[in-house]
Amino acid sequence: MEQYRPGGFKMLPDVVKNIIIINGLLFLATIAAANVFKIDLADMLGLHYFGAEKFKPYQFITYMFMHGGFGHIFFNMFALWMFGSVLENYWGPKRFLVYYLITGIGAALVHYIVMYYQISPDINIINNYIANPNLDKLYEIKNSGLFGKSYEMLTSYNQFVANVSGADDKTILSASVEMMQQVKIDYLNAPNIIGASGSVFGLLLAFGMMFSNSLIYVYFAIPIKAKYFVMIYGALELYSGIANNAGDNIGHFAHLGGMLFGIFLILYWRKKRSI
Repeated sequence: MEQYRPGGFKMLPDVVKNIIIINGLLFLATIAAANVFKIDLADMLGLHYFGAEKFKPYQFITYMFMHGGFGHIFFNMFALWMFGSVLENYWGPKRFLVYYLITGIGAALVHYIVMYYQISPDINIINNYIANPNLDKLYEIKNSGLFGKSYEMLTSYNQFVANVSGADDKTILSASVEMMQQVKIDYLNAPNIIGASGSVFGLLLAFGMMFSNSLIYVYFAIPIKAKYFVMIYGALELYSGIANNAGDNIGHFAHLGGMLFGIFLILYWRKKRSI
């Protein structure tokens, strides 16, 4: 039975090594920029929602190199080292880099397609209020908890309440429309995904397809064939995404998106090679 054990750091192929270096440098730059210049690089380079004011096309690439904490970057880079080194040696640097970037972009697309359907009802409520403002409706929206979905949205609402204290209904109604317009901006700006996890899950999928009978040691002790490890991990991500675990702050559908685009790309390459 073929077994898989990662080699040492000195055996890292060029693309994997450079990706790890870039991630490490940006992680340190994020900390330095926040502490010294009060600049949030993760907010600038992370991927915002398509309809948000903060969205920029280059974020489809830059988000993959940003991380939110030491544990986040450590485990992503550890997985990149484990699986990416083998795959780059197998595919070569050009194909590996194409695969890494496409699965990362695919992960983001799937994540935000799912998010579109999740946030559309709230955006429709906001748009309908802006088109037809009504104070009774505003109180219903407030009681629904919509304004509590982000710190910025709640701040906008609280500022509105403070500004219109003692005003007549006409003034309150006019101000409420401006407030809801700002709430919509805040709502769309709030989602921001960062991290290499989408690409890493794509690498995991590729390793499971390329070296299906290799052994992966879970917790460095429990051996499991790569193909079964990938299937179990994919099933867990699907369950977690559907269950929509509140507060876990993990893009489960982004992980699945990386795996999905990985399957498509590998099958395309296999078909092209057979032709």
